Amino acid sequence: MKWMTLFIKYRLWLGLVMLALAVFVNYQTSFWPSFILYFIGAICILGHFLLGPMRLIQGYMEEGDIEGAKKVVNSILFPGLLIKPMRSVYYTLKGNLAMADQDLDAAEKHMRKSLSLGGGALTKQAEGPNKLQLGMLSMQKGNMKEGESLIRQAIRAGLPDSENNAAAYLQLCSIMMNKREFRMAKQYFQKAKSFKATTPQIVDQIKQIEKYIGRMPG
Repeated sequence: MKWMTLFIKYRLWLGLVMLALAVFVNYQTSFWPSFILYFIGAICILGHFLLGPMRLIQGYMEEGDIEGAKKVVNSILFPGLLIKPMRSVYYTLKGNLAMADQDLDAAEKHMRKSLSLGGGALTKQAEGPNKLQLGMLSMQKGNMKEGESLIRQAIRAGLPDSENNAAAYLQLCSIMMNKREFRMAKQYFQKAKSFKATTPQIVDQIKQIEKYIGRMPG
């Protein structure tokens, strides 16, 4: 909702204005008439530092506006003040932005930081996608054993949509092909296809594998 986006964007400034008004009313009258202003101001300021602008960042990323997302992320000066679930989301988003910039070392560092926080509904929800990203990073760095382990952990933890599930099983298919375990590779390929992903990159990958997977033994 647009009003919520605007509120989050200007929440800190609204809180400061409310506190200034509270001090003025308190000075002109007494504490109790200004109490509600103090209360609203404190809620807005605490919300800014404890909850952060995660909704804004996710909105930018969903729209494909990476630069806009970076600006909001960089505006968070004290991530250590964020409550644990929001801090986990913050590091996940930092990792995704680093991946977009092909900064694999930074992406891995942020993803591992997010996983290390643990606990809470939001962090549990991010566990699967984070481990999938880490698995793919490990594979890009040539560490196939760790990559396979992390991708299997991601599937067990749960992935949020068909695109992530298809990507995970395609990665396992690729690993099995490299290990020459062709029967398992075919099973994982069929599993990936069953999710009917629509992301162009995944669709293209499926088409490329389909050209020669039928000629494999097993």
